[in-house]
Amino acid sequence: MFQRKYLSPEMQLRSRFGLLRRSVMKRVQTHAHLLFSHLLLALATAPFLIMPLACSSEAPPMSHLQQHRDSTALMTTYGVSKMISDSGIMRYRIIAEEWQLYDKTQPPRQEFPRGIFLERLDNNFKMDLYIIADSAWCYDQSLWRLKGKVYILDKENDTRFWTEELFWDMNEHRFYSNKYMRIRKPDREMEGNRFTANEQLTQYHIWQSKGFMPVPKEKKKTPSEPTMPPANE
Repeated sequence: MFQRKYLSPEMQLRSRFGLLRRSVMKRVQTHAHLLFSHLLLALATAPFLIMPLACSSEAPPMSHLQQHRDSTALMTTYGVSKMISDSGIMRYRIIAEEWQLYDKTQPPRQEFPRGIFLERLDNNFKMDLYIIADSAWCYDQSLWRLKGKVYILDKENDTRFWTEELFWDMNEHRFYSNKYMRIRKPDREMEGNRFTANEQLTQYHIWQSKGFMPVPKEKKKTPSEPTMPPANE
């Protein structure tokens, strides 16, 4: 009889964003082909469009999108795969299905409404940490807000982290959350309702916490041989 294979929540997230990665790369290839085709078409029709525009003195009409630029995305891109530098070195890679850029809001922000897969790269440009979330916002290119099923895996320290909302301050190099969270390390597992930590997840503070930590077993003491009283002479 056919049995359905059970996937843990972690494997479900990896499977979901594995599909997202392949979908994004396919979109990137398709968009590059369409962009090249449109560029050729624009070059072919440009001489016929310049002459009528040069003879007109009327101002071009303004669309309703230009009148509300403070609440309208400057750019919306589908199938995104881009790199982010830190101190001039490529440290992060973002993969997302949709990317919206708002340049007139206060503060300026980027939105990833359809989920995000973010990788951190080490000095050898190999992934040592990744973050998955259902949606994300980035303010001033430094403060991240991730919502939904947020999951972090630090491969170097074998640390896993789950929560419903997470903030990441790239200037202060720290994570924090005011929602229920759970963190699991090789030797312990903790949960709580508030959390702050460094980017390496090696130093952290949890409020209203509970969890468990394995206690090393004590060695059994061998009973000592009874001492015999000295014999009377």
